[in-house]
Amino acid sequence: MILEVAVLNVISGQEPEFEQAFAVASAIISSMPGYVSHQLQRCLETPSRYILLVNWQTLEDHTQGFRGSTQYQEWRQLLHHFYDPFPTVEHYELVAD
Repeated sequence: MILEVAVLNVISGQEPEFEQAFAVASAIISSMPGYVSHQLQRCLETPSRYILLVNWQTLEDHTQGFRGSTQYQEWRQLLHHFYDPFPTVEHYELVAD
């Protein structure tokens, strides 16, 4: 399993709209092949910062399957205009439990 980690800096003041849009976008990502689970968490110290954690079966399920899909275009339309700067996305694999 691969963990996608994205730090999302939302434009200040747009947090409620972002969270509403993310609720819609959650249905998109959760329907993708290779998707396992996800969490969106909000930073306590910086309330306009979120972290998105997505578990995928393989790296390719995210980088090729999801990002190469038509559903990703809808995801982008819903969410990408909220970010400043654009998120950094990294992928992790379990080393120890």
